[in-house]
Amino acid sequence: MTGQTPENPETAADGEEPAIEVQYAVAGDTLPSADAIRRWVSHALQDGTDAVELVVRIVDEAEMTALNQRYRGKSGVTNVLSFPYEPLPGVSSGLLGDVVVCAPVVAEEAIRQGKSPEAHWAHLVMHGVLHLQGYDHHHDEDARRMEALEARLLAGLGFADPYN
Repeated sequence: MTGQTPENPETAADGEEPAIEVQYAVAGDTLPSADAIRRWVSHALQDGTDAVELVVRIVDEAEMTALNQRYRGKSGVTNVLSFPYEPLPGVSSGLLGDVVVCAPVVAEEAIRQGKSPEAHWAHLVMHGVLHLQGYDHHHDEDARRMEALEARLLAGLGFADPYN
């Protein structure tokens, strides 16, 4: 299963459905299904973002560490990275970008934080998708807004507020 999408990605039908490709660069029995990931992504897409394309890639610590160093200039591993697509001026595209999630970090954080693995996966996938849509948490007000939205989205799926 490494490097392969285990199920066919949803494809945009007449521009109405998001096209969500899920890539597994790691294997494991505790990884969420591609369908679950697509459900979380779709739930996190805000109004007007139905006809988009994006990739969610599940990786190991080595790949995430390399990405974190190369694109953020930061040493070590992190749980999720988002890479928004930036079209050339005058080019219209439905491509939203890529979300990369580090499976071992998500598993360890869920245990350490006393959260269900599914809830933590849902949170981090949606967190990454919100970043692709321009949400950020570098400033206090932006962080409050993003965290409130994440809590609302997660509650809509039956998950507890990850910040309480």
